[in-house]
Amino acid sequence: MFPVFPAPQSSLLRTLQSRLCRRYTAIGASFVLACLPLTAQQPGNFDDQVHMNEIQVIGSHNSYHAGLTPGMTKLLESKSPKVVEGLDYQHADLATQFSGGIRQIELDIFADSKGGLYAHPKGPQWVANAGLPADPDPYPDGRMMKPGFKVMHVQDIDYVSTCQPLIACLQTVRTWSQAHPEHLPLFILIETKQGTPKSSLPFTTPEQFTSATFDALDQEIRSVFSADEMITPDQVRGSFATLNEAIRKQGWPTLAQARGKVVFLMDQRPVGPVYLDGHPSLRGRVIFTNAVPGQPDAAFTEENDGSPEEIAALVREGYLVRTRSDSDTKEARINDTVPRRHALASGAQIISTDYPPSEPAKWTGYKVSFPDGLMARCNPVLPTSTCISSELETK
Repeated sequence: MFPVFPAPQSSLLRTLQSRLCRRYTAIGASFVLACLPLTAQQPGNFDDQVHMNEIQVIGSHNSYHAGLTPGMTKLLESKSPKVVEGLDYQHADLATQFSGGIRQIELDIFADSKGGLYAHPKGPQWVANAGLPADPDPYPDGRMMKPGFKVMHVQDIDYVSTCQPLIACLQTVRTWSQAHPEHLPLFILIETKQGTPKSSLPFTTPEQFTSATFDALDQEIRSVFSADEMITPDQVRGSFATLNEAIRKQGWPTLAQARGKVVFLMDQRPVGPVYLDGHPSLRGRVIFTNAVPGQPDAAFTEENDGSPEEIAALVREGYLVRTRSDSDTKEARINDTVPRRHALASGAQIISTDYPPSEPAKWTGYKVSFPDGLMARCNPVLPTSTCISSELETK
């Protein structure tokens, strides 16, 4: 017998109810939990009625990015000043970003199955060969020698990250999540790096991602997050034949089901077929692919260059969409707010930026934020009578 919890009137009681409901759900998954439905008349008591795709959050682009080293900055300025301009941004550590309101992060990963492939970047030697002061080793503790996925932007030249390796980044996310159990779902965008910059310089050649590489990636993620700490493709698909059918007919989990959890998303579309190999419609996988709308695995899609109208149409069809409000520091340098305005109005659930509220651009103060300092808001394209932006999440 499961208890009936009355609708609480305070935020503290709402938090206690949510924790108790989850605990009983975990214990008796085969039973229907008897928590009373939450109503719009009680602010914040709408988690059972608002779905995770019916809100909008702000994310950070290349969230691990600590910036170029001083020596590499001078070297690149002498050769490719435009490249330096595009890379002239950096973020605080992941926990600080979450506490500042970010609910999506992006991690670029390189496979390193044997360990040591990126332990000694070539950049410092190139800097020294140019007669510039040497850059120090950012990871003298040997963490880059161990097998496992590494986090960085570009091998050999843009290799300093606020967390390293991937498993350490994920542990940071989990630690923050455990300390803030009622947070909105945290979206973790994964970009798999396999290329080499077009250059005469002998860059380190990355490992290619195969189905086995992705098996190892899923295993690494699962070594940090348990099944009940994630929203996975299998959970969203449920009894439907495909993910695409599920999100169109049933929709995404509610906030009551998604709070305190993480959701993994794939950045590049071309790697989707490799990740899907042997896992039709992402069965048994952890990460949602960046899929072509209409395909069996299509639940999440990126529209970084889509028009507000195109994005809004996908949002109304049930897709979870990520778009960008700025890129390569261009908008931030001249305070061009048009792309930001379009992104926010599009209804894309995830707005990615290099300049979240707590990290405005040093040139113009450009940043991406919601009105009234909100950490999230109800989706402008999917309005519901039950969602109240000011009650979604508070610091």
